[in-house]
Amino acid sequence: MQAGRVIAVSRDGTHRFSKDVTDVITLLAGQGVEGDAHAGTTVQHRSRVAADPTQPNLRQVHLIHSELHDELSQQGFEVGPGQLGENITTCGVDLLNLPRGTRLHLGEQAVLEVTGLRNPCAQINAFQPGLLKALTPRDAEGNVMRKAGIMSIVLAGGQVRAGDRIGIEVPAQPWEALQRV
Repeated sequence: MQAGRVIAVSRDGTHRFSKDVTDVITLLAGQGVEGDAHAGTTVQHRSRVAADPTQPNLRQVHLIHSELHDELSQQGFEVGPGQLGENITTCGVDLLNLPRGTRLHLGEQAVLEVTGLRNPCAQINAFQPGLLKALTPRDAEGNVMRKAGIMSIVLAGGQVRAGDRIGIEVPAQPWEALQRV
């Protein structure tokens, strides 16, 4: 298992773009972050609820790597923990290149399973103009690259706070690359 660490944890009980940084979050198995608007066994994101409210919630916990904040800063954007709607800000973990099904062990008990890439929406441009383009550049073949973090489900609950170690357990090969969820 490789290791990274938690930089910050955030939650918000209402459907707003950014989340408030807090000292600790409690992850609930099969639900998400206790007290967060996106917790639940079925989809909680408004657009997905409108399409089909019975879909399973593969977006219970959103993680972003703090290295993205540094990259965006070099492009002139000011972004800090929780401001892009993430619940957990990490450091030292190459989140975007983890295979689907990777398990992240956080704190003493919590375990997340990576389900896919966050698909950023136009709300990001209301936060800071031009940010959507910075988070969805194109590769050499013209394919969209999604950089706005990853989504996960909670396999085992527990408390998570800044400074906690992140253990990484990748699934057996062949690996499945992350797709948007």
